[in-house]
Amino acid sequence: MSQLFQRKAIADLVTADEAPGSLKRTLGAGDLIMLAIGAVIGAGIFGAIGTAAAGQTGPNGEVIRYGAGPALIFSFLLLGGACALAALCYAELAAMIPQAGSAYAYSYATMGELVAWIIGWDLILEYAVGNVAVAISWGDYFNTLLRGFGTGLPIWLTTGYRTALLSSDPQINGLLNTAPRIAGIPVLVHLPAFSIVMLITWLLMRGARESVTANNIMVIIKLAALALFVAVGATHLNPDNYRPFAPNGFTGIHQGAAIVFFAYIGFDAISTAAEETRDPQRNLPIGILGGLAVCTVIYVVVGAVLTGMVPYTQLAVADPLARALELAGFQTVGWIVAFGAVVSMSAVLLVFQYGQPRIFYAMARDGLLPQWAARIHPKTRIPSTTTLVTGIFVGVWALVGDAAETYDLTNIGTLFAFMLVSLGVLILRYKEPNRPRPFRVPFVWAVSLLSASACLFIMYGLPGSAWRRFMFWMGSGLLLYIFYGYRHSRLHRR
Repeated sequence: MSQLFQRKAIADLVTADEAPGSLKRTLGAGDLIMLAIGAVIGAGIFGAIGTAAAGQTGPNGEVIRYGAGPALIFSFLLLGGACALAALCYAELAAMIPQAGSAYAYSYATMGELVAWIIGWDLILEYAVGNVAVAISWGDYFNTLLRGFGTGLPIWLTTGYRTALLSSDPQINGLLNTAPRIAGIPVLVHLPAFSIVMLITWLLMRGARESVTANNIMVIIKLAALALFVAVGATHLNPDNYRPFAPNGFTGIHQGAAIVFFAYIGFDAISTAAEETRDPQRNLPIGILGGLAVCTVIYVVVGAVLTGMVPYTQLAVADPLARALELAGFQTVGWIVAFGAVVSMSAVLLVFQYGQPRIFYAMARDGLLPQWAARIHPKTRIPSTTTLVTGIFVGVWALVGDAAETYDLTNIGTLFAFMLVSLGVLILRYKEPNRPRPFRVPFVWAVSLLSASACLFIMYGLPGSAWRRFMFWMGSGLLLYIFYGYRHSRLHRR
Protein backbone atom coordinates (compact mmCIF):
# COMPACT_ATOMS: atom_id res chain seq x y z
CA MET A 1 0.00 0.00 0.00
CA SER A 2 2.86 2.41 0.78
CA GLN A 3 4.05 2.09 -2.83
CA LEU A 4 0.80 3.68 -4.03
CA PHE A 5 1.80 6.95 -2.36
CA GLN A 6 5.52 6.75 -3.03
CA ARG A 7 6.76 10.14 -4.21
CA LYS A 8 9.17 10.76 -7.02
CA ALA A 9 12.17 12.88 -6.05
CA ILE A 10 12.10 16.36 -7.58
CA ALA A 11 15.70 15.88 -8.70
CA ASP A 12 14.50 13.00 -10.89
CA LEU A 13 11.75 15.16 -12.37
CA VAL A 14 14.12 17.89 -13.54
CA THR A 15 15.38 16.53 -16.84
CA ALA A 16 18.78 17.56 -18.14
CA ASP A 17 18.53 19.60 -21.36
CA GLU A 18 20.53 17.18 -23.48
CA ALA A 19 19.58 13.95 -21.74
CA PRO A 20 18.45 11.13 -24.03
CA GLY A 21 14.73 11.38 -24.64
CA SER A 22 14.49 15.00 -23.41
CA LEU A 23 12.64 17.73 -25.30
CA LYS A 24 14.28 20.72 -26.96
CA ARG A 25 14.26 24.11 -25.15
CA THR A 26 13.18 26.77 -27.68
CA LEU A 27 10.49 28.93 -25.99
CA GLY A 28 10.78 32.27 -24.16
CA ALA A 29 8.45 34.25 -21.86
CA GLY A 30 6.78 36.03 -24.78
CA ASP A 31 6.07 32.72 -26.48
CA LEU A 32 4.47 31.42 -23.27
CA ILE A 33 2.19 34.46 -22.89
CA MET A 34 1.11 34.06 -26.52
CA LEU A 35 0.50 30.36 -25.88
CA ALA A 36 -1.66 31.31 -22.89
CA ILE A 37 -3.72 33.75 -24.95
CA GLY A 38 -3.88 31.18 -27.73
CA ALA A 39 -5.29 28.59 -25.33
CA VAL A 40 -7.55 30.78 -23.18
CA ILE A 41 -9.13 33.09 -25.77
CA GLY A 42 -11.05 30.61 -27.87
CA ALA A 43 -14.10 28.37 -27.63
CA GLY A 44 -15.05 29.80 -24.24
CA ILE A 45 -15.45 33.38 -25.41
CA PHE A 46 -16.64 32.51 -28.92
CA GLY A 47 -18.91 29.59 -27.94
CA ALA A 48 -19.63 28.74 -24.27
CA ILE A 49 -20.24 32.40 -23.38
CA GLY A 50 -23.67 32.22 -25.05
CA THR A 51 -24.82 29.23 -22.97
CA ALA A 52 -23.47 30.87 -19.80
CA ALA A 53 -25.58 33.98 -20.44
CA ALA A 54 -28.79 32.32 -21.67
CA GLY A 55 -28.77 29.01 -19.78
CA GLN A 56 -29.45 25.56 -21.21
CA THR A 57 -32.51 23.36 -21.56
CA GLY A 58 -32.72 19.68 -22.47
CA PRO A 59 -34.60 18.03 -25.37
CA ASN A 60 -37.76 17.77 -23.21
CA GLY A 61 -37.63 21.38 -22.05
CA GLU A 62 -36.07 20.62 -18.66
CA VAL A 63 -33.63 23.19 -17.25
CA ILE A 64 -30.07 21.84 -17.27
CA ARG A 65 -28.49 25.08 -16.03
CA TYR A 66 -29.66 28.62 -15.33
CA GLY A 67 -28.11 31.50 -17.23
CA ALA A 68 -26.25 34.44 -15.69
CA GLY A 69 -27.76 37.04 -18.05
CA PRO A 70 -25.83 40.35 -18.19
CA ALA A 71 -24.33 39.41 -14.80
CA LEU A 72 -22.08 37.17 -16.90
CA ILE A 73 -19.29 39.65 -16.17
CA PHE A 74 -19.47 38.60 -12.50
CA SER A 75 -19.14 34.96 -13.61
CA PHE A 76 -15.90 35.96 -15.35
CA LEU A 77 -14.65 37.89 -12.32
CA LEU A 78 -15.48 34.95 -10.03
CA LEU A 79 -13.52 32.64 -12.29
CA GLY A 80 -10.68 35.11 -12.74
CA GLY A 81 -10.21 35.24 -8.97
CA ALA A 82 -10.37 31.47 -8.55
CA CYS A 83 -7.99 30.87 -11.45
CA ALA A 84 -5.57 33.54 -10.20
CA LEU A 85 -5.22 31.58 -6.96
CA ALA A 86 -4.65 28.34 -8.88
CA ALA A 87 -2.24 30.11 -11.25
CA LEU A 88 -0.06 31.20 -8.33
CA CYS A 89 0.17 27.57 -7.21
CA TYR A 90 0.97 26.43 -10.75
CA ALA A 91 3.66 29.10 -11.05
CA GLU A 92 5.48 27.92 -7.89
CA LEU A 93 5.46 24.26 -8.91
CA ALA A 94 6.23 24.91 -12.57
CA ALA A 95 9.31 26.96 -11.65
CA MET A 96 10.47 24.21 -9.26
CA ILE A 97 9.68 21.29 -11.58
CA PRO A 98 10.12 22.45 -15.21
CA GLN A 99 8.99 19.14 -16.69
CA ALA A 100 6.53 18.29 -19.47
CA GLY A 101 3.99 16.55 -17.23
CA SER A 102 2.25 19.64 -15.75
CA ALA A 103 -0.07 18.75 -12.81
CA TYR A 104 0.80 15.07 -13.24
CA ALA A 105 4.48 15.73 -12.49
CA TYR A 106 3.66 18.05 -9.58
CA SER A 107 1.37 15.47 -7.98
CA TYR A 108 4.03 12.78 -8.38
CA ALA A 109 6.44 14.91 -6.34
CA THR A 110 3.96 15.95 -3.66
CA MET A 111 1.25 13.31 -3.16
CA GLY A 112 2.66 10.14 -4.69
CA GLU A 113 2.14 7.85 -7.65
CA LEU A 114 -1.54 6.96 -7.22
CA VAL A 115 -2.60 10.62 -7.07
CA ALA A 116 -0.26 11.38 -9.99
CA TRP A 117 -1.93 8.68 -12.06
CA ILE A 118 -5.39 10.04 -11.18
CA ILE A 119 -4.30 13.51 -12.27
CA GLY A 120 -2.69 12.24 -15.47
CA TRP A 121 -5.85 10.35 -16.41
CA ASP A 122 -7.92 13.36 -15.39
CA LEU A 123 -5.89 15.69 -17.64
CA ILE A 124 -7.08 13.72 -20.65
CA LEU A 125 -10.49 15.26 -19.91
CA GLU A 126 -8.95 18.73 -19.95
CA TYR A 127 -6.91 18.49 -23.12
CA ALA A 128 -8.21 15.72 -25.39
CA VAL A 129 -11.91 15.81 -24.48
CA GLY A 130 -11.81 19.61 -24.25
CA ASN A 131 -10.51 19.78 -27.78
CA VAL A 132 -13.57 17.87 -28.98
CA ALA A 133 -15.75 20.80 -27.85
CA VAL A 134 -13.35 23.32 -29.39
CA ALA A 135 -13.32 21.47 -32.72
CA ILE A 136 -17.13 21.35 -32.86
CA SER A 137 -17.42 25.05 -32.02
CA TRP A 138 -14.77 25.77 -34.67
CA GLY A 139 -16.87 23.90 -37.21
CA ASP A 140 -20.00 25.92 -36.34
CA TYR A 141 -18.16 29.22 -36.88
CA PHE A 142 -16.67 27.84 -40.09
CA ASN A 143 -20.20 27.13 -41.32
CA THR A 144 -21.19 30.73 -40.48
CA LEU A 145 -18.22 31.89 -42.52
CA LEU A 146 -19.22 29.73 -45.49
CA ARG A 147 -22.76 31.12 -45.40
CA GLY A 148 -21.26 34.58 -45.69
CA PHE A 149 -19.95 33.53 -49.09
CA GLY A 150 -23.33 32.11 -50.11
CA THR A 151 -22.34 28.46 -49.80
CA GLY A 152 -22.33 25.72 -47.21
CA LEU A 153 -22.29 21.99 -46.48
CA PRO A 154 -25.40 19.83 -45.99
CA ILE A 155 -26.58 19.98 -42.37
CA TRP A 156 -26.02 16.24 -41.88
CA LEU A 157 -22.30 16.82 -42.61
CA THR A 158 -22.05 19.59 -39.99
CA THR A 159 -24.01 18.04 -37.10
CA GLY A 160 -22.69 15.21 -34.94
CA TYR A 161 -24.96 12.32 -33.95
CA ARG A 162 -24.78 13.19 -30.22
CA THR A 163 -25.64 16.84 -30.94
CA ALA A 164 -28.81 15.81 -32.78
CA LEU A 165 -29.71 13.26 -30.09
CA LEU A 166 -29.41 15.76 -27.21
CA SER A 167 -30.75 18.92 -28.90
CA SER A 168 -33.92 20.65 -27.68
CA ASP A 169 -34.33 22.22 -31.15
CA PRO A 170 -36.95 20.15 -33.07
CA GLN A 171 -35.18 20.88 -36.36
CA ILE A 172 -31.83 19.55 -35.12
CA ASN A 173 -33.34 16.63 -33.23
CA GLY A 174 -35.42 15.77 -36.31
CA LEU A 175 -32.23 15.01 -38.26
CA LEU A 176 -32.28 11.60 -36.58
CA ASN A 177 -35.21 10.79 -38.88
CA THR A 178 -34.34 12.80 -42.01
CA ALA A 179 -30.57 12.29 -42.41
CA PRO A 180 -29.25 9.76 -44.97
CA ARG A 181 -28.81 6.28 -43.54
CA ILE A 182 -26.26 3.51 -43.86
CA ALA A 183 -27.39 0.09 -42.58
CA GLY A 184 -30.30 1.87 -40.87
CA ILE A 185 -28.01 4.25 -38.92
CA PRO A 186 -28.42 8.01 -39.60
CA VAL A 187 -25.27 9.57 -41.07
CA LEU A 188 -24.74 12.59 -38.83
CA VAL A 189 -21.10 13.71 -38.75
CA HIS A 190 -19.31 17.02 -38.17
CA LEU A 191 -16.91 16.91 -41.09
CA PRO A 192 -15.36 20.40 -40.54
CA ALA A 193 -14.55 19.53 -36.90
CA PHE A 194 -12.77 16.35 -37.92
CA SER A 195 -10.87 18.11 -40.72
CA ILE A 196 -9.44 20.91 -38.55
CA VAL A 197 -8.18 18.43 -35.93
CA MET A 198 -6.33 16.48 -38.61
CA LEU A 199 -4.82 19.71 -40.01
CA ILE A 200 -3.62 20.82 -36.54
CA THR A 201 -2.16 17.36 -35.91
CA TRP A 202 -0.16 17.62 -39.14
CA LEU A 203 1.16 21.05 -38.09
CA LEU A 204 2.20 19.80 -34.64
CA MET A 205 4.11 16.92 -36.18
CA ARG A 206 6.44 19.50 -37.75
CA GLY A 207 7.94 20.61 -34.40
CA ALA A 208 7.48 22.86 -31.35
CA ARG A 209 9.09 26.02 -32.76
CA GLU A 210 7.00 25.89 -35.93
CA SER A 211 3.84 25.30 -33.89
CA VAL A 212 4.50 28.31 -31.64
CA THR A 213 5.15 30.57 -34.63
CA ALA A 214 1.81 29.57 -36.13
CA ASN A 215 0.12 30.19 -32.76
CA ASN A 216 1.60 33.71 -32.50
CA ILE A 217 0.16 34.64 -35.89
CA MET A 218 -3.27 33.28 -34.97
CA VAL A 219 -3.27 35.12 -31.62
CA ILE A 220 -2.73 38.46 -33.39
CA ILE A 221 -5.67 37.74 -35.72
CA LYS A 222 -8.00 36.70 -32.88
CA LEU A 223 -7.20 39.81 -30.81
CA ALA A 224 -7.91 41.99 -33.85
CA ALA A 225 -11.28 40.24 -34.34
CA LEU A 226 -12.26 40.76 -30.70
CA ALA A 227 -11.20 44.42 -30.86
CA LEU A 228 -13.43 44.86 -33.91
CA PHE A 229 -16.35 43.20 -32.09
CA VAL A 230 -15.96 45.49 -29.07
CA ALA A 231 -15.55 48.62 -31.20
CA VAL A 232 -18.62 47.93 -33.35
CA GLY A 233 -20.74 46.42 -30.57
CA ALA A 234 -20.14 49.39 -28.27
CA THR A 235 -21.95 51.63 -30.77
CA HIS A 236 -25.11 49.49 -30.48
CA LEU A 237 -25.56 49.06 -26.73
CA ASN A 238 -29.13 49.15 -25.42
CA PRO A 239 -29.52 49.81 -21.67
CA ASP A 240 -32.76 47.79 -21.70
CA ASN A 241 -30.74 44.64 -22.49
CA TYR A 242 -29.03 44.93 -19.11
CA ARG A 243 -32.39 44.56 -17.31
CA PRO A 244 -32.85 42.30 -15.44
CA PHE A 245 -29.13 42.29 -14.76
CA ALA A 246 -29.07 38.98 -12.87
CA PRO A 247 -32.30 37.20 -13.89
CA ASN A 248 -31.47 34.04 -11.92
CA GLY A 249 -29.58 35.65 -9.06
CA PHE A 250 -26.39 34.12 -7.74
CA THR A 251 -27.53 30.68 -8.95
CA GLY A 252 -27.28 31.91 -12.54
CA ILE A 253 -23.90 33.53 -11.92
CA HIS A 254 -22.62 30.36 -10.26
CA GLN A 255 -23.90 27.96 -12.93
CA GLY A 256 -22.84 30.34 -15.68
CA ALA A 257 -19.35 30.36 -14.21
CA ALA A 258 -19.34 26.56 -14.08
CA ILE A 259 -19.73 26.23 -17.86
CA VAL A 260 -17.77 29.31 -18.90
CA PHE A 261 -14.87 27.98 -16.81
CA PHE A 262 -14.06 26.27 -20.09
CA ALA A 263 -12.88 29.69 -21.18
CA TYR A 264 -10.10 29.72 -18.59
CA ILE A 265 -8.66 26.24 -18.64
CA GLY A 266 -5.93 26.92 -21.14
CA PHE A 267 -3.56 28.84 -18.86
CA ASP A 268 -2.22 25.67 -17.27
CA ALA A 269 -1.32 24.33 -20.72
CA ILE A 270 1.70 26.59 -20.39
CA SER A 271 3.12 24.26 -17.77
CA THR A 272 3.17 21.38 -20.28
CA ALA A 273 5.74 23.40 -22.25
CA ALA A 274 8.08 23.61 -19.25
CA GLU A 275 10.58 21.15 -20.67
CA GLU A 276 10.78 23.17 -23.91
CA THR A 277 11.16 26.58 -22.20
CA ARG A 278 14.40 28.53 -21.87
CA ASP A 279 15.10 29.70 -18.30
CA PRO A 280 11.87 28.08 -17.03
CA GLN A 281 12.34 29.28 -13.44
CA ARG A 282 11.84 32.87 -14.67
CA ASN A 283 9.70 32.49 -17.77
CA LEU A 284 7.04 30.03 -16.57
CA PRO A 285 5.58 32.26 -13.80
CA ILE A 286 5.57 35.22 -16.20
CA GLY A 287 3.78 33.21 -18.89
CA ILE A 288 1.16 31.70 -16.55
CA LEU A 289 0.25 34.82 -14.54
CA GLY A 290 0.70 37.34 -17.35
CA GLY A 291 -1.42 35.39 -19.79
CA LEU A 292 -4.24 34.93 -17.25
CA ALA A 293 -4.35 38.65 -16.38
CA VAL A 294 -4.61 39.72 -20.04
CA CYS A 295 -7.34 37.19 -20.78
CA THR A 296 -9.50 38.13 -17.76
CA VAL A 297 -9.66 41.77 -18.87
CA ILE A 298 -10.62 40.71 -22.40
CA TYR A 299 -13.41 38.43 -21.13
CA VAL A 300 -15.04 41.07 -18.93
CA VAL A 301 -15.05 43.67 -21.73
CA VAL A 302 -16.43 41.28 -24.36
CA GLY A 303 -19.09 39.93 -21.96
CA ALA A 304 -20.32 43.45 -21.13
CA VAL A 305 -20.58 44.42 -24.81
CA LEU A 306 -22.21 41.13 -25.88
CA THR A 307 -25.06 41.24 -23.34
CA GLY A 308 -25.64 44.94 -24.06
CA MET A 309 -26.07 44.40 -27.81
CA VAL A 310 -28.94 41.89 -27.78
CA PRO A 311 -31.22 40.30 -25.16
CA TYR A 312 -29.27 37.56 -23.38
CA THR A 313 -32.04 35.04 -24.15
CA GLN A 314 -31.02 35.10 -27.83
CA LEU A 315 -27.44 34.01 -27.18
CA ALA A 316 -27.95 30.24 -26.66
CA VAL A 317 -26.29 29.40 -29.99
CA ALA A 318 -22.96 27.90 -31.05
CA ASP A 319 -21.67 31.22 -32.47
CA PRO A 320 -23.02 33.93 -30.08
CA LEU A 321 -20.67 36.77 -31.08
CA ALA A 322 -21.42 36.43 -34.78
CA ARG A 323 -25.14 35.99 -34.04
CA ALA A 324 -25.23 39.14 -31.88
CA LEU A 325 -23.65 41.17 -34.67
CA GLU A 326 -26.11 39.76 -37.23
CA LEU A 327 -29.11 40.57 -34.99
CA ALA A 328 -27.76 44.08 -34.50
CA GLY A 329 -27.56 44.57 -38.27
CA PHE A 330 -23.77 44.20 -38.64
CA GLN A 331 -23.83 41.11 -40.84
CA THR A 332 -20.56 41.85 -42.64
CA VAL A 333 -18.76 42.47 -39.35
CA GLY A 334 -20.30 39.23 -38.09
CA TRP A 335 -18.62 37.35 -40.93
CA ILE A 336 -15.29 39.01 -40.10
CA VAL A 337 -15.64 38.04 -36.43
CA ALA A 338 -16.59 34.52 -37.54
CA PHE A 339 -13.31 34.41 -39.46
CA GLY A 340 -11.49 35.60 -36.33
CA ALA A 341 -13.24 32.89 -34.31
CA VAL A 342 -12.18 30.23 -36.82
CA VAL A 343 -8.56 31.38 -36.51
CA SER A 344 -8.89 31.80 -32.72
CA MET A 345 -10.14 28.31 -32.08
CA SER A 346 -7.52 26.92 -34.41
CA ALA A 347 -4.98 28.35 -31.96
CA VAL A 348 -6.80 26.74 -29.02
CA LEU A 349 -6.80 23.40 -30.79
CA LEU A 350 -3.10 23.78 -31.46
CA VAL A 351 -2.18 24.55 -27.83
CA PHE A 352 -4.35 21.77 -26.35
CA GLN A 353 -3.19 19.25 -28.94
CA TYR A 354 0.32 20.40 -28.03
CA GLY A 355 -0.27 19.70 -24.33
CA GLN A 356 -1.98 16.30 -24.30
CA PRO A 357 0.78 14.26 -26.00
CA ARG A 358 3.28 15.64 -23.48
CA ILE A 359 1.15 14.34 -20.60
CA PHE A 360 1.15 10.88 -22.20
CA TYR A 361 4.89 11.21 -22.83
CA ALA A 362 5.62 12.04 -19.17
CA MET A 363 3.48 9.14 -17.92
CA ALA A 364 5.03 6.66 -20.33
CA ARG A 365 8.53 7.83 -19.36
CA ASP A 366 7.64 6.82 -15.80
CA GLY A 367 6.42 3.41 -16.98
CA LEU A 368 2.74 4.07 -16.23
CA LEU A 369 1.80 3.87 -19.91
CA PRO A 370 3.25 1.68 -22.69
CA GLN A 371 6.71 2.71 -23.91
CA TRP A 372 5.56 3.54 -27.44
CA ALA A 373 3.97 6.65 -25.89
CA ALA A 374 7.44 7.89 -24.81
CA ARG A 375 9.00 7.78 -28.27
CA ILE A 376 10.64 11.01 -29.43
CA HIS A 377 11.06 11.84 -33.11
CA PRO A 378 14.82 11.90 -33.80
CA LYS A 379 14.66 15.09 -35.90
CA THR A 380 11.93 17.26 -34.33
CA ARG A 381 12.43 15.93 -30.78
CA ILE A 382 8.72 15.94 -30.07
CA PRO A 383 6.51 13.03 -28.85
CA SER A 384 5.34 12.28 -32.39
CA THR A 385 3.55 8.97 -31.73
CA THR A 386 1.31 10.35 -29.00
CA THR A 387 0.70 13.50 -31.07
CA LEU A 388 -0.69 11.36 -33.89
CA VAL A 389 -2.72 9.09 -31.58
CA THR A 390 -4.23 12.09 -29.77
CA GLY A 391 -5.15 13.70 -33.08
CA ILE A 392 -7.00 10.62 -34.31
CA PHE A 393 -8.81 10.19 -30.95
CA VAL A 394 -10.00 13.82 -30.84
CA GLY A 395 -10.89 13.90 -34.54
CA VAL A 396 -13.10 10.80 -34.42
CA TRP A 397 -14.90 11.96 -31.27
CA ALA A 398 -15.48 15.44 -32.75
CA LEU A 399 -16.97 13.75 -35.81
CA VAL A 400 -19.97 12.45 -33.84
CA GLY A 401 -19.85 14.21 -30.42
CA ASP A 402 -21.71 17.10 -28.79
CA ALA A 403 -20.00 20.27 -27.55
CA ALA A 404 -22.17 20.94 -24.48
CA GLU A 405 -21.58 17.57 -22.80
CA THR A 406 -17.84 17.75 -23.47
CA TYR A 407 -17.71 21.27 -21.96
CA ASP A 408 -18.97 19.83 -18.66
CA LEU A 409 -16.59 16.86 -18.71
CA THR A 410 -13.65 19.13 -19.47
CA ASN A 411 -14.57 21.60 -16.75
CA ILE A 412 -14.98 19.07 -13.96
CA GLY A 413 -11.71 17.35 -14.89
CA THR A 414 -9.78 20.61 -14.98
CA LEU A 415 -11.21 21.90 -11.71
CA PHE A 416 -10.23 18.64 -10.03
CA ALA A 417 -6.66 19.02 -11.32
CA PHE A 418 -6.49 22.64 -10.16
CA MET A 419 -7.70 21.62 -6.69
CA LEU A 420 -5.00 18.96 -6.28
CA VAL A 421 -2.24 21.27 -7.58
CA SER A 422 -3.32 23.89 -5.01
CA LEU A 423 -3.09 21.35 -2.21
CA GLY A 424 0.20 20.04 -3.61
CA VAL A 425 1.90 23.39 -3.04
CA LEU A 426 0.97 23.29 0.64
CA ILE A 427 2.07 19.68 1.05
CA LEU A 428 5.46 20.34 -0.54
CA ARG A 429 5.99 23.41 1.66
CA TYR A 430 5.53 21.09 4.66
CA LYS A 431 7.58 18.13 3.38
CA GLU A 432 10.45 20.06 1.76
CA PRO A 433 10.45 23.55 3.30
CA ASN A 434 14.10 24.27 2.47
CA ARG A 435 13.96 23.40 -1.24
CA PRO A 436 14.83 26.43 -3.45
CA ARG A 437 11.72 28.07 -4.91
CA PRO A 438 12.38 30.54 -7.77
CA PHE A 439 8.77 31.72 -7.36
CA ARG A 440 6.92 31.54 -4.03
CA VAL A 441 3.16 31.75 -3.49
CA PRO A 442 2.48 34.64 -1.05
CA PHE A 443 0.35 33.75 2.00
CA VAL A 444 0.56 30.13 0.94
CA TRP A 445 -1.90 28.71 3.48
CA ALA A 446 -4.65 31.15 2.57
CA VAL A 447 -4.02 31.05 -1.18
CA SER A 448 -3.80 27.27 -1.55
CA LEU A 449 -6.82 26.50 0.65
CA LEU A 450 -8.94 29.25 -0.93
CA SER A 451 -7.95 28.01 -4.39
CA ALA A 452 -8.92 24.41 -3.61
CA SER A 453 -12.21 25.53 -2.02
CA ALA A 454 -13.07 27.79 -4.97
CA CYS A 455 -12.46 24.96 -7.43
CA LEU A 456 -14.69 22.62 -5.42
CA PHE A 457 -17.40 25.30 -5.24
CA ILE A 458 -17.39 25.81 -9.02
CA MET A 459 -17.51 22.02 -9.53
CA TYR A 460 -20.65 21.99 -7.38
CA GLY A 461 -22.34 24.19 -10.00
CA LEU A 462 -22.02 21.53 -12.71
CA PRO A 463 -25.00 19.26 -13.51
CA GLY A 464 -25.30 15.76 -12.04
CA SER A 465 -24.65 14.13 -15.43
CA ALA A 466 -21.16 15.65 -15.45
CA TRP A 467 -20.41 14.15 -12.02
CA ARG A 468 -21.64 10.70 -13.08
CA ARG A 469 -19.52 10.69 -16.24
CA PHE A 470 -16.53 11.96 -14.28
CA MET A 471 -16.83 9.13 -11.75
CA PHE A 472 -17.10 6.57 -14.55
CA TRP A 473 -14.03 8.03 -16.26
CA MET A 474 -11.95 8.00 -13.09
CA GLY A 475 -13.08 4.46 -12.24
CA SER A 476 -11.94 3.16 -15.61
CA GLY A 477 -8.62 4.95 -15.12
CA LEU A 478 -8.05 3.29 -11.77
CA LEU A 479 -8.62 -0.12 -13.34
CA LEU A 480 -6.01 0.67 -15.98
CA TYR A 481 -3.54 1.69 -13.28
CA ILE A 482 -4.15 -1.48 -11.26
CA PHE A 483 -3.68 -3.84 -14.21
CA TYR A 484 -0.88 -1.98 -16.04
CA GLY A 485 0.55 1.16 -14.45
CA TYR A 486 1.24 -0.28 -11.00
CA ARG A 487 2.99 -3.33 -12.45
CA HIS A 488 5.21 -1.36 -14.85
CA SER A 489 6.06 1.69 -12.73
CA ARG A 490 9.77 2.53 -12.97
CA LEU A 491 9.67 4.01 -9.49
CA HIS A 492 8.60 0.65 -8.02
CA ARG A 493 11.23 -1.25 -10.00
CA ARG A 494 13.90 1.09 -8.73
